[in-house]
Amino acid sequence: MSTQERPIVGFIGLGSMGGGMTRNLQAAGFALVVNDVRREAAEELIAGGARWADSAAEVAAASDVVITMLPTPRHVSDVVSGAGGILEGIRDGGTWVDMSTSVPEVADAVRAATADRGLHILDAPVSGMSVGAARGMLQIFIGGDAADVARLRPVFEAMGDPERILHVGGHGAGYAVKLMINQLWFSHLVATAEVLAVGVKAGVELGVLRDALIASPANSNFLQHDVLSILRDGDYDEGFALALACKDLGLSVDLARAVGMPIELSGLVDQIFRRAKASYGDRAGEMQPFQLYEDLLGVRLRLDDGASARSGASAHSGASAHSGTSAQTGQAA
Repeated sequence: MSTQERPIVGFIGLGSMGGGMTRNLQAAGFALVVNDVRREAAEELIAGGARWADSAAEVAAASDVVITMLPTPRHVSDVVSGAGGILEGIRDGGTWVDMSTSVPEVADAVRAATADRGLHILDAPVSGMSVGAARGMLQIFIGGDAADVARLRPVFEAMGDPERILHVGGHGAGYAVKLMINQLWFSHLVATAEVLAVGVKAGVELGVLRDALIASPANSNFLQHDVLSILRDGDYDEGFALALACKDLGLSVDLARAVGMPIELSGLVDQIFRRAKASYGDRAGEMQPFQLYEDLLGVRLRLDDGASARSGASAHSGASAHSGTSAQTGQAA
């Protein structure tokens, strides 16, 4: 690492997630070297003192730690191992942290190809949506060596909630935890939409039904908090595109297959999300599958003002799984 008080941080991927993360790193005093497919995404950071790099290799050569926050595993692989990629610029013994929602195979391949270079590689995907990224309150799930996690903790704390920065295991564990969080959150969304639609169709007032569910053993964080963006505001979270949600679900299904686990329910949730994408488009919000049930019902499920007021006291903790979780995971991750 640099002899400076703080390491120089290279950051590749300045989308709705990476943009907020880098602004918080800059505010915390970290010198930044940045790159994105759109140079204009870096203008505010450059005005604040960040250095622009024309390639991932240049980012790596000028940094003590390189962070990637990218849309898909293919993007990660290309940025790290492709022409002009991180591996061309990173010094032996350097550090790469992938904060994308990805799969273990990509980082495993990099470790195998660079076994003689002493690189420190961590997977550290996030939850908390673009709102969490902007506020520096992301959840971060880190897979890798404990010594590296401790060394980089000041970097992580500049982007995340210190109490929710978790070392979840060895290499690949961060990816796996993030995919399972996404899978369960998406399953909660589909189950909640279905239950509320059936109950309302059966004649139960929406606020009464939701209050009864919250008071029961069937309560969930999604039902109590996250769904309010729809029920109260009609917001399906267009900040995180449905196409990215489908990508995440596909990665979750792929992981289950890779470890030999049957996934009947997760496979069905994946199909429902893909049906929503076909109905509403790639750019629709990640919570748009909820609308499939509203369309079947023939009405939008919305709380009246009184019910919204009653629910408001608990709405403060409604952070979804993404970065896209509120107005984001487009996390570019």
